[in-house]
Amino acid sequence: MSTPTAHLVAEGVSIWLDDLSRDRIVTGNLADLIATRNVSGITTNPTIFAGAIGSGSQAYSGQVGVLANRGATADEAIFEITTDDVRAAADVFRHVYDDTNGVDGRVSIEVSPDLAYDTAATIAQAKELWAKVDRPNIHVKIPATQAGLAAITETIGAGISVNVTLIFSLERYAAVIDAYLAGLEQAQAAGYDLSGIHSVASFFVSRVDTEVDKRLTAIGTEEAAGLKSLAGVANARLAYELFEREFATDRAKALTDAGGNVQRPLWASTGVKDPALPDTLYVTELVAPGTVNTMPEKTLEATFDHGVIAGDTVTGAYAGAHEVFDRLAGVGVDFADVTQLLEDEGVSKFITSWHELQATVKNALEAAQSGR
Repeated sequence: MSTPTAHLVAEGVSIWLDDLSRDRIVTGNLADLIATRNVSGITTNPTIFAGAIGSGSQAYSGQVGVLANRGATADEAIFEITTDDVRAAADVFRHVYDDTNGVDGRVSIEVSPDLAYDTAATIAQAKELWAKVDRPNIHVKIPATQAGLAAITETIGAGISVNVTLIFSLERYAAVIDAYLAGLEQAQAAGYDLSGIHSVASFFVSRVDTEVDKRLTAIGTEEAAGLKSLAGVANARLAYELFEREFATDRAKALTDAGGNVQRPLWASTGVKDPALPDTLYVTELVAPGTVNTMPEKTLEATFDHGVIAGDTVTGAYAGAHEVFDRLAGVGVDFADVTQLLEDEGVSKFITSWHELQATVKNALEAAQSGR
């Protein structure tokens, strides 16, 4: 019997898990999710690694001991531990990568959030991560800050696959697509095989509703109340409209005709924050061919259990999505301010998680050195 996750994949949506830990790899849980939940990729970020390494799992203790004996710093240990996890996960997904001709079977690893506003350092670390993991089926995650745009171009131009993260606005998404196409043009000029370079553009969804709904509550009118929990899905649908338009241009077609891949839209932050909303909202309302939905495990299990997949829920809904934004502007929501705030907060939260991860690993190294 077909499951909702299988139905979702049949509609052209790739399911990626938004979580990684060594325990998932060594216990076979990750392989099981591939087999039973149609998971075809995985994404990580500093928050996820902070949770995994700080959980007290014994899966990391042996490596921490070795690194402590070697005199590794916290940053050196994080680099070794996280790239080992990503490499092992990439090996688990390798058959998916091979079966999909490189489209799926992808594992993402993020450059340090401390570098989000430093173009040159981001490029350097992206190349370092790519070389260290040494697997063709990874994505290096680069945030879509202004400084990140040039880094995206240079990294793609060096033949490295990229997951562009923390996209909130259509304006920034258009700049991300431009950066990707410029990167493909650089790669082509340098003689790279364009077919081996892949990218996704991670458009965040639930965080948009959280911030917009807070502003709608403050406005306090009946009209404002009627717009709650509509902005996130509408914004993502308009992103897909932009994706269709930009990859139909002569510039994009010249690159895809030369073997280049489109940069697939990825729906991120798809766990529902408001308990009053359906727990599969950001899955069932964003079904469109050639997309990725990266889900927390709770959302994945909810989709598998009771998700109702009713075909494409995006491409026929553009007019309604534009209307939502006209109405938001009409009640006084400054969406440009919303998206800039969300980008700033997103970088800040990842930096905080990164520093928590550094502190956790530093403490673990010190404990191992003292024999505790």
